[in-house]
Amino acid sequence: MKLEKTRKKTVFLDCMRQFKMPAGLFLLNTLLIYVIFRLYGLQTEPFWYAFSITLFCTTVFCVIRLIKEQRKAEQRFQKSRNILTDWNVSLPSESLAEADFSQMIRCLGAENERMVSAFRTERKETQDFYTAWVHQIKTPIAVMKLVLGSSESPDRRVLQEELFRIEQYTDMVLAYQRLGSNANDLFIQEYALDDLIREVIRKYASQFIYKKIRLEYSGTGISIVTDKKWFLCILEQLISNALKYTPTGTITISVCDGILSVADTGIGIAPEDLPRIFEKGYTGVNGRLNDKSSGLGLYLCGEAADLLNIPIYAESKPGEGSCFSLHISEKVTS
Repeated sequence: MKLEKTRKKTVFLDCMRQFKMPAGLFLLNTLLIYVIFRLYGLQTEPFWYAFSITLFCTTVFCVIRLIKEQRKAEQRFQKSRNILTDWNVSLPSESLAEADFSQMIRCLGAENERMVSAFRTERKETQDFYTAWVHQIKTPIAVMKLVLGSSESPDRRVLQEELFRIEQYTDMVLAYQRLGSNANDLFIQEYALDDLIREVIRKYASQFIYKKIRLEYSGTGISIVTDKKWFLCILEQLISNALKYTPTGTITISVCDGILSVADTGIGIAPEDLPRIFEKGYTGVNGRLNDKSSGLGLYLCGEAADLLNIPIYAESKPGEGSCFSLHISEKVTS
């Protein structure tokens, strides 16, 4: 990309400022010589001849210098656009100052690369730790589920639901760690949408029963092309949120014109919170009042939707419920 006109003008003005002192000295020296010629009564023809030749050579020198400065400015401009990757590529230095600045850039680039490498190593170690922790904690969770399943304790149902929430939070941590990594292992293929929806419904069936929430869902008869793991993550978060904020009533899962909707008759979302619900850590008024929200679920949902290139929207009225819509690319199954 060539230099823009404004930058070329800036380079030209900068050169003019550099030429200001030499030009002033040249004119002063010319004036002194002319005065000496006049004081001694010498013929001024040789003076004007020498002045013309000197002026011509000086003009040629200034033009050449301006062209070189324009080229160097273009090189610096190109280098600045790729400074993070080409910091070790030095430009030709014609002065000690330019050489010093190039050395400074190389030192800063080397330090930046070292810090980035250390950050990536530390981040990977952190991700590996949390991933291992999640997988390890799933073992005692599974054991506790088995024990509670055979228990006759009157608090068994409450403990099962709390254990379900613990398992859900551990899955959320694992999803968050995967989302933060550079290698999102997407496996895109065609799935029957009904199979994916029913898998999530089976997972949350006990929650529907425990909270006595009615589920409205009928088969869609369509298939979609997506990544199963992340698509299930989106559905799980939407249904989990609907269950969390619906004390009594109905949750409806439907598909119409390529839009998968998860609607509830819960407490709804305040209008001032609606534009920010997918922000990381944002809980909103209802989340703070009910002390139920971590501000991570819908953030994961939004990030996973972006990862799969699925637009997601939310509509809500306080006291009437909420509706989350996924614009999916559907394919009718025969």
